[in-house]
Amino acid sequence: MVSVIIPAYNEEKNIKTVIDLCKQNEIVSEIIVVNNLCTDRTEEIARAEGAKVVCCNEQGKGYAMEVGIKYAQNEILVFLDGDIPDYSNDVINKLVEPILKRNVDFVKATFDREGGRVTELVAKPLLKLLFPDVKYAQPLSGMIAGKKSVFQKIEFEKDYGVDIGILLDMINLKVNIEEVKIGQLKNISKSWKALEKMSTEVMKAILKRVDINKIKEIKQ
Repeated sequence: MVSVIIPAYNEEKNIKTVIDLCKQNEIVSEIIVVNNLCTDRTEEIARAEGAKVVCCNEQGKGYAMEVGIKYAQNEILVFLDGDIPDYSNDVINKLVEPILKRNVDFVKATFDREGGRVTELVAKPLLKLLFPDVKYAQPLSGMIAGKKSVFQKIEFEKDYGVDIGILLDMINLKVNIEEVKIGQLKNISKSWKALEKMSTEVMKAILKRVDINKIKEIKQ
């Protein structure tokens, strides 16, 4: 069985839709909504829909993900973003199929949408320069699945760098990784101010994991 973890910060608009999607899937035995200092009705709605709600008192997606993992009862975990209203009905199955059928340790989603501005202008150029073997269509995607025992071995960045940090840590662990297409998602644009913060934190997460010798090679 599968535990679905939904880190949530003020997601009252879409949280019911995401929970309903999980409830309809027979392989999901646990839905955990992590209240990451919400100030709206996210927790109230999640409880009414039957999800297990746990609280994270440190602001940041990485903190919320760690709390979710701590409370999860199953070995197979799926992380879904709480602000996406148009997941395909089979998104959970697509994410866990490689784990169940091919003993994959970590699965990252890609989708039919052009990469966002931070992905195309920051993440991919840095990865091409510093980690040329890391080639993923959506390296910053937050829709992932994996084994709890593997997630417990890595360090979680606490901010926007968490998703790329997880990917690079999984690569460094040399676990089995697969990227799967989950359909089409709507583009949720962020303000330029938010993009600046996101870009900085993504760069920090990537640079934190670079071998200093690689930097010297680039200088030469």
